[in-house]
Amino acid sequence: MNDTPDILKKIVARKLEEIEVARQQISLDELQQGLDRKSPPRGFVASIKKKLAAGKPGVIAEIKKASPSKGVLRENFQPAEIAKSYARQGAACLSVLTDIDFFQGSPEYLKQARAACELPVIRKDFIIDPYQVYEARAMEADCILLIAACLSDEQLGNLNALAQSLGMDVLIEVHDAQELQRALQVPNPMIGINNRNLRTFKVSLQTTLDMLGQIPDDRLVITESGILAPADVALMREHDVHGFLVGEAFMRAEDPGSELARLFFTE
Repeated sequence: MNDTPDILKKIVARKLEEIEVARQQISLDELQQGLDRKSPPRGFVASIKKKLAAGKPGVIAEIKKASPSKGVLRENFQPAEIAKSYARQGAACLSVLTDIDFFQGSPEYLKQARAACELPVIRKDFIIDPYQVYEARAMEADCILLIAACLSDEQLGNLNALAQSLGMDVLIEVHDAQELQRALQVPNPMIGINNRNLRTFKVSLQTTLDMLGQIPDDRLVITESGILAPADVALMREHDVHGFLVGEAFMRAEDPGSELARLFFTE
């Protein structure tokens, strides 16, 4: 893990502090005891596959107020309304940022978005500890993100297994071929390829295209970052990539759901 980009090191250090504070407020035992009162997970992977089976793209539509590289993306930020808009316009799933310090997110945003519609929701955060996995299920997340760049092989395997044992799906995110090979060792059906270079923040859709030949047919590929125009969607679909995670393009639009429809469903 010595090769971890500086921005991730900074975020992970902050996460370790957050987890300690959270443990003081709610113990792991308390978190675990409350899980049986939560609504059961909605099938995240199943929802995407249902769209794909109908010949449609599987869009994970993101609800994100800000990012470290771009600052505030949306001033008028109403997670429940955005979620409803996405659901009306054909999204398969939602992605909600719960990181507070770097993305101005909140666990409350996830709860509001999920309550506003029937779509499954991924907790988009920097998950490095089992406590956060239980925390995700406690906020009724249906899926979690695991970023290979900030996890050891052991952490990746253990956190994936824990999430699955709680009924959640897992999106394992990779940025390069080396991380992909590590991710493929983990028994999980979904691989996310982030087209953003974490060192330069430059985005290239070629990142996804270059890795496709290494991914078995039984894995569901989700391309992330850089999907900004219908031509980008067409390029991916021509290469048999039908799963997309899109945030910034939607967040900057006046009506995020309408932008989703324009990008993915306008002939």
